[in-house]
Amino acid sequence: MRRHHRAAALTTAVLAGALLAAGCSSGSGGKKSEAGGTDAAAGKATTPRMTVAMITHAAPGDTFWDLIRKGAQAAAAKDNIKLVYSSDPVAGNQANLVQNAIDQKVDGIALTAAKPDAMKAVVAKAEAAGIPVVGFNSGLDDWKRLGMLEYFGQDENIAGQAFGERLNELGAKHAVCVIQEQGQVALEARCAGLKKGFKGTTENLYVNGTDMPSVKSTLTAKLQKESSIDQVVTLGAPIALTAVQSVKDAGSKAKVATFDLNKDLVGAIQGGSVEFAVDQQPYLQGYLAVDALWLYRTNGNFSGGGTAPVLTGPAFVTKENVDSIAEFAKKGTR
Repeated sequence: MRRHHRAAALTTAVLAGALLAAGCSSGSGGKKSEAGGTDAAAGKATTPRMTVAMITHAAPGDTFWDLIRKGAQAAAAKDNIKLVYSSDPVAGNQANLVQNAIDQKVDGIALTAAKPDAMKAVVAKAEAAGIPVVGFNSGLDDWKRLGMLEYFGQDENIAGQAFGERLNELGAKHAVCVIQEQGQVALEARCAGLKKGFKGTTENLYVNGTDMPSVKSTLTAKLQKESSIDQVVTLGAPIALTAVQSVKDAGSKAKVATFDLNKDLVGAIQGGSVEFAVDQQPYLQGYLAVDALWLYRTNGNFSGGGTAPVLTGPAFVTKENVDSIAEFAKKGTR
């Protein structure tokens, strides 16, 4: 989908800001970028109405994706975009949703590639149809191979390593990493990174994230069986809150820390039942993915020069800094 451009990798601090600035002009795949750079100014867009499809692997009831959608909706409102959101945790079904968007001749597609191989064929079809595709949230190691224009998200392996290093500082010795969807590349990368960064013992525990009572009972049984576990690492806020209950039910002394935030998780950090969280800023991911398609179509911009991802995390949220985020969490944007 993209010609290769030589561009210096931008730092994380300036990548997000680059979305709002005139950058390199692209002749790099997707629908031909529309002329009219004078219309691509800050504020409410007066550019022609566009339709963008956002297609994720979200499981029903996972509040993380509410933050993604709110960010996407904010960008769509600013950019005069009709946003069509759909999701399915089953990779084949998600691919079918992408095909539906292609058939509807949308102006751009933003998608997650939690199962990259399942997305390969439909991304190629979008390219053939002249529809630009950006990736976000999942698929950092595969977005260029799949032919996407840009990528917005967190380097999950690096985030996992940083997580492990923090556990070293806290004195943990035996961690269990709870994976709520086996084979999901972002989740697997988090636990792989944790193993690299953590000096103690690490093991993975697979649970069914769509069945929270089952998550609770499986983790409780694990903690009862292995009393040496002193750290539970979860990969989503709802799982973390359930883990707090499992620790209590098991009579365990294990601590709980997690990836990702929601309003209730912020309260748990404030109250001390969860040690800390790694925030990848899902609202920002949704916002940037949609805004990037508008910028590309109206002004030929693409962030990272077609070679570097735009990193939205990791950032640690602890009891020391959580109050500065709490007001945004109450509004449902962090």
